[in-house]
Amino acid sequence: MRLRYAYRINPTPGQRIALARAFGCARVVFNDALALRNQAYENGEPFIADAELSVRVITKAKNTPERAWLSEVSAVVLQQALADCTTAFRNFFDSLAGRRKGPKLGPPRFRSRKDNRQAIRFTKNAKFKVTAGGKLRLPKIGDVAVRWSRSLPSEPSSVTVIKDAAGRYFASFVVEATPQPLPPVDGDAGIDLGLEHFAVLPDGTKIGSPRFLRRAEKKLKRLSKTLSRKEKSSANRAKARDALARQHAKVADARREFHHQLSTTLIRENQAIYVEDLAVKGLARTRLAKSVHDAGWGQFVGMLEYKAKLYGRTLIKVGRFFPSSKRCSACHTVVAALPLHVRSWTCSACGTLHDRDVNSAVNLQQEGRRLVAAERKPAPEMGGKRRPKTPAETGKTRPSTLRRGRRGTVDETGSHGSTAA
Repeated sequence: MRLRYAYRINPTPGQRIALARAFGCARVVFNDALALRNQAYENGEPFIADAELSVRVITKAKNTPERAWLSEVSAVVLQQALADCTTAFRNFFDSLAGRRKGPKLGPPRFRSRKDNRQAIRFTKNAKFKVTAGGKLRLPKIGDVAVRWSRSLPSEPSSVTVIKDAAGRYFASFVVEATPQPLPPVDGDAGIDLGLEHFAVLPDGTKIGSPRFLRRAEKKLKRLSKTLSRKEKSSANRAKARDALARQHAKVADARREFHHQLSTTLIRENQAIYVEDLAVKGLARTRLAKSVHDAGWGQFVGMLEYKAKLYGRTLIKVGRFFPSSKRCSACHTVVAALPLHVRSWTCSACGTLHDRDVNSAVNLQQEGRRLVAAERKPAPEMGGKRRPKTPAETGKTRPSTLRRGRRGTVDETGSHGSTAA
């Protein structure tokens, strides 16, 4: 499985200038490619293929006075910016056709030098490397110092250099990680995610919600007021904007660290974990939007998901319409209504007193076990129908003269096919 390992890097002042140049060149290539494809669409012309687009916005553009400075950065950075434009169009077309899951995507937009996040990507053909001294050697940038918090599990296939809104630089490596199954354990747990308590377990354990954003609101409010009072396009406004961005970065980092620690603990202590498939985007449109974003349920469940695959655990998402809160975990009676302010209730059928959150966690555990058992059942018989014969049995094998499709696959790092095909 593929994972990303991100590390802080400390470029020198000269390397920061070179990175800024690379960010700008990649942005210009992306915008030029997007403009040409939009113009072709408006004129009723066919979609411009990747090869032709590369010649027009990179190869020929370098020979013009207006774009001669594109030669100052690595060609791989420019090609990857062009590939990003193609990927953006592919995702947009797939979303329109219904082939892409999730909400509908809009058409690609132009990049701006004022965007909060700037990034460039180097693949293997760029010949980047980690030196013996532990520095990251990037073409036409130099050897950049890296804060190694852990070693890479394998040789990286690509590295993305990122500058965030707070002015920090990161190197994000894509590596092929081998699953490392942990020793099996007997326990499993249903996790009820909430706002008053971030997570509640079936044994009654309640993990409080840190509320990082709420705790930093006073300082964020003061920094926002300071920013609003600065004159636009002034140096003091830029300093105030950086101070506000750094404070938001601290909040995000603290929340991410909390999620990592809790998800790792739960994965180590349980063989199977059952969580509710919450509609986070829907909840984020209610009056509880700020608290929902502050909790970060989606990021936490995503960590549980990839860590379960990495360490050989089972993660089951229970359907969001399962009545985990309104169902009695003792007799499975479902009450008609249970307002949010009711934190404990007594079952009218069996008389059991329930804590709302603990009862929900127990119900998720029971439903998760049922789903796991259902997946392990043998497949039903085919009802007397004959099993379809394999190509080897019929003798109809694939001729060797047939084409094997386009070169490269979608999940190969650095391989991008044209959306025109």
